[in-house]
Amino acid sequence: MNSHSTAQDHAAAASPQLHDWITQQRLLGVQDGPLLAAMVAAGWNEAVARQALGTSGGPALVRGLPEPDLGGEPGMIDVGDRSVRVLMSMDAPRVVLFGPLLSEDECAALIAAAQPRLARSLTVETSSGGEEVNADRTSDGMFFQRGELPLVQQLEERIARLLNWPLENGEGLQVLRYGPGAEYKPHHDYFDPHEPGTASIVRRGGQRVGTLIIYLNEPAQGGATIFPEAGLQVVPQRGHAVFFSYERPDAATRTLHGGAPVIRGEKWIATKWLRQGRFD
Repeated sequence: MNSHSTAQDHAAAASPQLHDWITQQRLLGVQDGPLLAAMVAAGWNEAVARQALGTSGGPALVRGLPEPDLGGEPGMIDVGDRSVRVLMSMDAPRVVLFGPLLSEDECAALIAAAQPRLARSLTVETSSGGEEVNADRTSDGMFFQRGELPLVQQLEERIARLLNWPLENGEGLQVLRYGPGAEYKPHHDYFDPHEPGTASIVRRGGQRVGTLIIYLNEPAQGGATIFPEAGLQVVPQRGHAVFFSYERPDAATRTLHGGAPVIRGEKWIATKWLRQGRFD
């Protein structure tokens, strides 16, 4: 089985499956050395295996990312039932600011629907794959199931068209409330491939590859979304949204971000996390 011609034929016939397997193993934190050894032991020609692995020694690049169509530098993007204005775009990190994605009435309706179900926000606990209360995140929040309400369904369809990403690849919409003094200290949204709990998390939909934060109100003071490595600060404006993507689960994407403390008033946001694959 390990002859050169047989392995090349095998690679040619199964390259998409092989690529998916390599991607999954890297997301689980397996390094290229053990991957190469496993492939050779399974009968792959070493040269073919090295070619499939490529030159990356870290987590694999995701094939395709959510991305708005900014070809031709449009000022507006058609999302079906409205046009959304493009306010700012930067490449490294990949950040795009939109406004408005929701009307004032839609923002108020989403807050009203979420408010009775608020509870102390949890974060994913990647060492186990569960959830935990985290002192770095002092907000209250809740999740809507995909399509749970007509407004939620309508918003999810807008997001899918805006970012050219399948609706079913999105997690449920999370609504968060930050009161005075509440914040979310800088963090990454992807799941750390070196944590033991990540393996169970990414079985459902794969890695996170993008985040959209929608501002549902305007705090009187404070509460900006900050990207410390980029020197970027996004001030909340009702209905506006900030999008950022990360092509690999690695700090090199420069997507470290946080929610600065609210100084006066309160901040309401809706967050949509996007996965590599279908999230059920």
